[in-house]
Amino acid sequence: MSSILYRVGRFSFRHKWWVLVAWLAALVVVAGSVGALSPKFSQDFDLPGTDGGVAMEQMQEYFPQLSDQMEKPSTTVAVQADDGLKNHAAAIDALVTDLQKLDKAEPQTIVSPLTVAQAQPEMAAKVLGDDGRVGLITVSQSVNMMDVDVTLKNQLVDTLAKHRVDGLKVEAMGGVMSAMEPAGKAELIGFAIAFVIMIIAFGALVAAFIPLVTGIVGVGLTMMLVTLSAEVLSINQAATAIITMLGIAVCIDYSLFVVSRYRSESARGGAREDAAGRAVGTAGSAVVFAGLTVIIAVAALMVIGIPIITQMGLGAALAIVVAVCAALTFIPALLGAFGRFAFAPRIPWIKHAEPRPNVDSLGVKFGRQLVKRPVPFVVGALAILIAAAIPMSGMQLGMDTTTDDQVAAQELISEGFGEGVGGQLMVVMHTDKGTINAAADTAVEKIRAMEGVAEPATVAWMGNGTDPKNPNANADSAMIVVTPTSSPSSEQTHDLVEKIRATSDVIGEKGAEIHVGGQTAIMSDLSAKLDKALIPYLIVVVGLAFLIMIGVFRSLLVPLVGTLGFIFSMVATFGITTAIFTDGAFGLIDHTKPLISFLPIFLIGVVFGLAMDYQVFLVTRMREEFIHGMSAKDAIVAGYRHGSRVVVSAAIIMISVFAAFMLSPDTTAKMMGFALAIAVFFDAFLVRMVIVPGILAMLGDRAWGLPRWLDKLVINFDIEGEKVRDRGLPAAETEVVTSAESTVDGAEPAPSGTA
Repeated sequence: MSSILYRVGRFSFRHKWWVLVAWLAALVVVAGSVGALSPKFSQDFDLPGTDGGVAMEQMQEYFPQLSDQMEKPSTTVAVQADDGLKNHAAAIDALVTDLQKLDKAEPQTIVSPLTVAQAQPEMAAKVLGDDGRVGLITVSQSVNMMDVDVTLKNQLVDTLAKHRVDGLKVEAMGGVMSAMEPAGKAELIGFAIAFVIMIIAFGALVAAFIPLVTGIVGVGLTMMLVTLSAEVLSINQAATAIITMLGIAVCIDYSLFVVSRYRSESARGGAREDAAGRAVGTAGSAVVFAGLTVIIAVAALMVIGIPIITQMGLGAALAIVVAVCAALTFIPALLGAFGRFAFAPRIPWIKHAEPRPNVDSLGVKFGRQLVKRPVPFVVGALAILIAAAIPMSGMQLGMDTTTDDQVAAQELISEGFGEGVGGQLMVVMHTDKGTINAAADTAVEKIRAMEGVAEPATVAWMGNGTDPKNPNANADSAMIVVTPTSSPSSEQTHDLVEKIRATSDVIGEKGAEIHVGGQTAIMSDLSAKLDKALIPYLIVVVGLAFLIMIGVFRSLLVPLVGTLGFIFSMVATFGITTAIFTDGAFGLIDHTKPLISFLPIFLIGVVFGLAMDYQVFLVTRMREEFIHGMSAKDAIVAGYRHGSRVVVSAAIIMISVFAAFMLSPDTTAKMMGFALAIAVFFDAFLVRMVIVPGILAMLGDRAWGLPRWLDKLVINFDIEGEKVRDRGLPAAETEVVTSAESTVDGAEPAPSGTA
């Protein structure tokens, strides 16, 4: 494979303008398609094949008008006054008047809770709570939820702020409050930090600029392709955040590895186009296999059968494919365009920007100390990971996706009406054997008697009959809205959902079926499905990647050590994330909550792939030097010389990009950003840079090799680029010479080209 990649890199370098124009044309075509079609992302979670998914499908089929109404944003505005809302009647009326003036508002539906309670006493308990101190105003707007943008949200927020006077609290949640802020802030911060780090890594401005441009082009193309796919597929907007953050990090990282190797190959002599070919044939091979590992890990998420998880996985896989293609073609084309100015102007005060055989960088010094005394380093790193993992014993999973700007409203509503308001369960019933009346009456009776139902006396059913004045007559379907007393993500609400579903036998005797839907029930189903899928998914992903690594490293022990190290970094990540987001450690999070249910399974997929990236880039160089004659420990030190600076830079870039997403108001993006950042920190710096090399140093030559029978079965992928190692170099450059290559105790003979 290295020979093919050598030709790809050399071709891209020589035909740079054609390659760059091709990438630019792809951007223009896709951008033009997005502009012409204006596809929209979905806001709803869908879970086909589950009881909640069936309920929503039946609701759309048998209650189409209600389904159409649910597609419009319905924002709940909570008003509260310690001295009672009646003392603020005029202020509330003024608020209602301004709410009726909002864009796309349906004025006739926006009414003061005091007015509703006075005109319809039977409705008072639904709009007034806490002895008249808390009230609810429903703001409906005639626009599809998929078309809601931040403009409508900002207009509402400004209106609410205007009416927070004289002790009247006004907050809102749901509806337009769920509109996502436009992307850009976190991405810009990530790119800025990445640029600074690459300047330090390369010691030159142009070289630092090349991976940055690649990242912008790669992520731009990926996101436009994902956006374009929303024209024919239902793509949830929540899936885009992880695709963006992963795309930025991986694009820049892979580019960094290729550019760094190109610099080393250029220093060896020969034509620059051959140096580009060798860089792509060697570092590019590592990029391909590292990318393949990540693609397997994230694409395998589709087997879980959850649409949003599948969208995240396939979108992330697309981002990796684009990143790999950019590293193999776009990068050498850019290097060819800049020519001899690729590593200019140099910044003289940045030391060790380029590895030299007679100068020891910090990475080399650390590597030398590690291989001399590996046990203390390995034990110390493991101790840190174990300590970080301790809070994992209290890890809770849920689907509380409430953003910080909705928490205040959620607290007011809980104070006045209980935690379940806003998380209603949609119970849907249907029969093909006459009318639904008997089954619906039985269901209402059973639900009223259940623990955890708010105001049981108000529970009733609504039919889909054709008479608008009496829709319960001659209906074959029924809808029951049940409000829990507990929060949507609580165990009590999950139990209530299962109790209602457990009535299916009794309802079946009446000739009908019963299903529980709504976002609360769907989230409950999602959590249950993820719990069942976690272990099988872990086995599949780790098993496939383990087999790939056997071929990459041609060893059993290296993949085994790498995989076990990943498990340690993963539990440490779950522990520290639980401590901060659920336990509130260090005061970093104002509103603690359970970890998002799909966080563990998605982290396993993404982080395992990223972990193997660093394993491939660092350890393949160690194996490369070992098979060219160095001792096992000397090869490890040589690996630090050539790989530590690049791997550390890449890890810092990835951590910075992920951490920048903690600035997002979206809870999912914030939690995912932190978890990914800390996972990369643990895995890159403790596992890949300390534990894995330390254990390899203890194993010595035993680490590198396969049993003879297995060695015959494993394909030689030539990940080190042996076939292209010296292509394009003068004959003198291909001979073994004596150099001051770093070793454990001093200078020893080493193959040429390792400088």
